[in-house]
Amino acid sequence: MQDLIEIRWHGRGGQGAKTASLLLADAAFNTGKYIQGFPEYGPERMGAPITAYNRISNTPITIHSNIYEPDYVVVVDDTLLESVDVTAGLKTTGAIVINTTKDDEYIKKTLKNYAGDIYKIDARKVSMETLGRYFPNTPMLAAIVKVSKIMTEEDFLNDMIGSFKHKFAKKPEVIEGNMKALEMALKSVEKVK
Repeated sequence: MQDLIEIRWHGRGGQGAKTASLLLADAAFNTGKYIQGFPEYGPERMGAPITAYNRISNTPITIHSNIYEPDYVVVVDDTLLESVDVTAGLKTTGAIVINTTKDDEYIKKTLKNYAGDIYKIDARKVSMETLGRYFPNTPMLAAIVKVSKIMTEEDFLNDMIGSFKHKFAKKPEVIEGNMKALEMALKSVEKVK
């Protein structure tokens, strides 16, 4: 892992992008990394575009600002591809991970031929098959761990079982589905050709 990795999340209010960024920060922290996980607040409401951020490092982080040149971008809702410049500042040495069922040509055209790596995952399919409802943040969390290699998949899954046991202490029946969503998502990420 390079010394500092910066991630920007794009989603809509209610889709869990902020929650996923905070879960990623917790998981990275629990593997011994220095972390920041924070949303950018504006007039958020259900369905409105939102942005969240992560900084993950092997050394203490002294930057305290938004992220303008991320290494990775996560797009939780592909309708944002046409309304938000999701690749703004995105380093070509990094990658973008998109929740979409759109074909590769559409994605490349919409991203204005972004020169870095592009990955996609059908988070709706993963979520519906494992959770029975549409929660895109869980599959997208696994997808960015897979693409960025911030931690090993094994460390990630081990940390998340503990995190879910705490988060869902009053609803333990949802833990198994969320773990299955993470495992399926790790296998479902595809590189756009």
